[in-house]
Amino acid sequence: MKKFMTPFNALFAFFALALSTSAKAEGIDAAVNEAFGFATGWFVNLIFAPIPGTSFPWIVLWLVVGASVFTLYFGFVQFRNIGHSIALVKGDYSNPNDAGEVSHFQALATALSGTVGLGNIAGVAVAVSIGGAGATFWMILAGLLGMASKFTECTLGVKYRNEYKDGSVSGGPMYYISKGFAERGIPGGKILAGLFAVFCILGAFGGGNMFQANQAHAQISQLTGDYPGWITGIIFATLVFAVIVGGIKSIARVTDKIVPIMGILYVGAALIILILNADKIGWAFGQIFEGAFTGLGVAGGIVGALIQGFKRAAFSNEAGVGSAAIAHSAVQTNEPITEGFVSLLEPFIDTVVICTMTALVIIITQQLVVDPTTGMYVLTESGRIMTADGSSGVALTSAAFGSNISWFPYILAIAVVLFAFSTMISWSYYGLKAWTYLFGEGKNAELTFKVIFCLFIIVGAAASLGPVIDFSDAAIFAMAVANIIGLYFLMPIVKQELNSYMSRLKSGEIKKYKD
Repeated sequence: MKKFMTPFNALFAFFALALSTSAKAEGIDAAVNEAFGFATGWFVNLIFAPIPGTSFPWIVLWLVVGASVFTLYFGFVQFRNIGHSIALVKGDYSNPNDAGEVSHFQALATALSGTVGLGNIAGVAVAVSIGGAGATFWMILAGLLGMASKFTECTLGVKYRNEYKDGSVSGGPMYYISKGFAERGIPGGKILAGLFAVFCILGAFGGGNMFQANQAHAQISQLTGDYPGWITGIIFATLVFAVIVGGIKSIARVTDKIVPIMGILYVGAALIILILNADKIGWAFGQIFEGAFTGLGVAGGIVGALIQGFKRAAFSNEAGVGSAAIAHSAVQTNEPITEGFVSLLEPFIDTVVICTMTALVIIITQQLVVDPTTGMYVLTESGRIMTADGSSGVALTSAAFGSNISWFPYILAIAVVLFAFSTMISWSYYGLKAWTYLFGEGKNAELTFKVIFCLFIIVGAAASLGPVIDFSDAAIFAMAVANIIGLYFLMPIVKQELNSYMSRLKSGEIKKYKD
């Protein structure tokens, strides 16, 4: 470990030097941009390459096909057992003597905090501004299908986790791929698991860390006036370190409070808009269904709406990526399938509820410009739908809410900060478990990762590392390649767990611990 620490000491010194003056930081930023763009551009282009003849990224189709396969294989489990899922989250079947570190609710909150974020605010705005109202329908469909992916990966996460004498656990795709493949006599498990772990670490540093810090600083400075990003970075890094140094129990104690608060805050504001415009709700759903099957004048027609909806769902809920399985592996249970039931609620909350609320608000407040004579969207030269004030992304969502609630930009700023903070602490855990899988368990290994992670928060807030973020996003979706291959080989084991559990539940062998 001492040999391992030497290059990190040099890395820390590099970051300190990079942040010492704004001029130096800008110079390093430009150098990193150029170096990363040259070295990793091929990888980014490979992961997000469109299917020939379309603009549909193959990685999104990979996730949607996987979700469809799992939905059919498990007999639409996400619809048949949702009542039992809610009972498990409530703790009705929780045995306090079971192995694990956190409750079903805390595991769900931790995983949700890693997915509910800027994608629900800015990403949905991008989807409907390109694919129109119809993109919302395909986004909901992909979210419903993704519930089966979460069910599959999180069941395996608990079944193949490592449980240690001190009560701590480690789990996730790297464990169930390596151990599950070995159990079934399938070669290549360790290589595939190792690739997943590498991509997970890279994704944790970038999309789960630097991007969040960068966007949080941008939203704060928009309201307070411009100031150096490293100030925001240091504040965030200090707060994040204070939480993650205590491990998954500390993270869960924070997320099980932040997630309900930020959910109520954001969804509550959306509900106010919908109530104020109740007479337009029926019309909005009409636009969604009509746009889904006619295209309603968007570039690419039906296919254009479908692509944007599926892309947003995939980027938002991460079903099939495997990240959530790491958080759910820490749950206190001796029945792996129970956490599969709990986890399938994630895409429903993230995509079907929160993303749909964002889309409805944008549609109902008529931010998308429609030609009154043709009833079709007015498109810009770039093929996007013209918006009321020309805004896009998070600014479009802000404008939609602000059209009815003048003070909403301040609420949005709070939501963005909470979303960014919760995403960072969740992804720190994902990256940590991938790190310890590769380099071994132990306090020194854990502390090393946590310090590096917090340093990257400062860099992310202070710099604009476009190619670095692009690469880390590609790394997150590269996780899905390794993960879904693993799920295809291991889904018969999940079916065995499901059949066994349901028969014992019906016979009364599995009893409630509280009414």
